[in-house]
Amino acid sequence: MEEYVGLKWHEYITGKASTDHKNATVRLQDQGFEIGVLFRALGGEAGLRIDAATPRDYYMRRSFLQKIAGTHEQVELAWRDQEALHLPEELSLFPTATLNKYLYLWLVALAAQQADGFNNWFVDNQALTLKVLATYPGMASIYKQLVDAFIIIRPTIDSLTPAAGEQECAIRQALLKPGSIDVFPSAEFAPCPVYLWLYPGNMSVCEAGEQSVGDADEHSKGASNKKKGKRKKAERVENYEKNTGLMVFRLENLFSFSEFVPVDRAGDDTDEEDAESVADDLDVISVSKNRQAASSSIKFDLDLPSSEHDDLRLGDGILLPEWDYRKQGYQQDFCCLQPMINELDKTEVELLGLGEESTAPTYGMLPAHLVADAAKLRRQFSGLKPVRQWLNRQQDGDELDLDSWMHFMADTKAGIGGSSVSGGEQGFYRSFNNQTRDLSCLILADLSLSTDAYINNKQRVIDVVQDSLQLLCEALAATGDRFSVYGFSSLKREHVRFNMIKNFNERYSANIRGRIQNLKPGYYTRMGAAIRQSIKILSAEKSQQRVLMIITDGKPNDLDLYEGRYGVEDTRMAIIEARQAGLQPFCVTIDEEADEYLPHLFGKNGFVVIKDPAQLPKELPRLYVNLTR
Repeated sequence: MEEYVGLKWHEYITGKASTDHKNATVRLQDQGFEIGVLFRALGGEAGLRIDAATPRDYYMRRSFLQKIAGTHEQVELAWRDQEALHLPEELSLFPTATLNKYLYLWLVALAAQQADGFNNWFVDNQALTLKVLATYPGMASIYKQLVDAFIIIRPTIDSLTPAAGEQECAIRQALLKPGSIDVFPSAEFAPCPVYLWLYPGNMSVCEAGEQSVGDADEHSKGASNKKKGKRKKAERVENYEKNTGLMVFRLENLFSFSEFVPVDRAGDDTDEEDAESVADDLDVISVSKNRQAASSSIKFDLDLPSSEHDDLRLGDGILLPEWDYRKQGYQQDFCCLQPMINELDKTEVELLGLGEESTAPTYGMLPAHLVADAAKLRRQFSGLKPVRQWLNRQQDGDELDLDSWMHFMADTKAGIGGSSVSGGEQGFYRSFNNQTRDLSCLILADLSLSTDAYINNKQRVIDVVQDSLQLLCEALAATGDRFSVYGFSSLKREHVRFNMIKNFNERYSANIRGRIQNLKPGYYTRMGAAIRQSIKILSAEKSQQRVLMIITDGKPNDLDLYEGRYGVEDTRMAIIEARQAGLQPFCVTIDEEADEYLPHLFGKNGFVVIKDPAQLPKELPRLYVNLTR
């Protein structure tokens, strides 16, 4: 009964303290596509994401009801940084949905015109407003409607202290006549939020040089049911001493106490099933600075395997540049790409029981569940194989066309054609036309750690990638097209692994099948370096059509600065380099969130998203046919 009464009281007092119009709510998720198009159409940077803003502390004067309800301590404000434009997750400020939608559009227009950060929040927002109204006069009517409605819902001057009243007057004057006020008066509290303006960004990082708490590693997510959450505010706290701390609580009507026992989460390697939902409920994530001693805990980290258990390295590595969008230039010799090859020697084959007399599946043999599909694809793709034939009645060629010559002599003696028929017009040669598909295709597969995630109860992402490569190679071998297959992953910029599965001069054989079967997921996705090396390889081909097909399950990512927009922009520049080299890049992905970043990377028609990852083996050969038709 107590809980029920408390719940009803909370609903009542919160509703009384609320100033929102819930029946007119407009959500960012519903307006995301339209907002994104408008932002880029007005000149906004194409690489910026559009995310939901995290509620931030706002020290303003609250009403009596708001204090009782405990609301309005945090507000969602619009701001942007180098990575994203952050907008309120939902807007219910105005009594009509149209005005709330207009507010989204107006904030997007302001953000598109903001080149740098704020020097003076009050003055710079007025300048941005004037710039938008001057550049896009059509926004003037929207702005007027927003200002008229916004001033009505702001606090009245009479209800404020003298200092706060001066602030409010300045804000109203700045909204009605942008650029007319240069000085913002000071007061004890911050003014009521100006939702028509942008605010300076607040980064949720722990300390300089440490990873943001709000950033989740892309490779720790599953292949399905990905949830995009807000960034969290973080704080550093001192670790509790083992024998200190007192926890006092009320159990029914009895008071009791117990010793507080600190739990070092850094040393706890057990899985927390509902950790994500718990984190979503927290406003602030506290992280302790002190950790257990290294001797008393085990630290798991991705590290390179020993040379005895790793693939064979080919050479000392290749230095490649990387694009830094912040400097708008290349960092030369910034990445080290390591070519590698997976080979099983005779001893390993015997130890694994993969010999010819073994009952286990033979090394390099096509898996049983792919045999029927592979045979069907070979029959279908054999129709693409060029037909060799003789071309008759040619002006020149490999040998005389006796049939054409006899017809010509017979017509001449019979007086047919007269003097108009001459040897120069009648072809007396024939040539052997060996018609070939002038095509080379390089297949680049993402082998990052995220491919180890399960898509169903039986298959992982790496399993469907292997099956897809097996079937596509079987099909291409039937056409006679020149093709090569490579895989990639990375562990920071010093080690970008580039696995050679099949090069252009290698015949497709059981050895290639074995390399595909031995592919293993590992590390991260530094896509730009792998694409640049693929450009070098594919550019050496003399074919008229050169296709670079990329198979991936997520966005570019690595442990260092390659996270976020940096990696996206470097990959985008690598794609531009591929097009400038005359190549045709195309991406096949199973990432559910690919629509948010792939159009920026590959263009509207440069990628395809496979909604059901299990269908990738069947869809990939079909995509190849459409791409090379």
